[in-house]
Amino acid sequence: QVQLVESGGGLVQPGGSLRLSCAASGSGISRSIMGWYRQAPGKQREFVAGITIGGTANYIRSVEGRFTISRDNVKNMAYLQMNSLKPEDTAIYYCNTFARANVGSWGQGTQVTVSS
Repeated sequence: QVQLVESGGGLVQPGGSLRLSCAASGSGISRSIMGWYRQAPGKQREFVAGITIGGTANYIRSVEGRFTISRDNVKNMAYLQMNSLKPEDTAIYYCNTFARANVGSWGQGTQVTVSS
């Protein structure tokens, strides 16, 4: 029932920053665990960061200290602040609820390209 639309991707130089946004409509996200995922060219989609309903966040080690996931349950928005970007971060980034991710339901994502 929830519909998620990612935005904020683009081309950025190494060391730069981007903030990705995820806008939810329909049923909203207030009762959902949220996550950001990414898929690099030729690789499987991987989990990047998650945040509980109460705001507890976790990250994969490769982005810990550089990325920050956040959410606004009132506005039905989720965010991924990405700092100190590296070429290895290049991927299509997806936001999703954990429930929908676990059943293989995904949106279009937003492209992040880190290149000099």
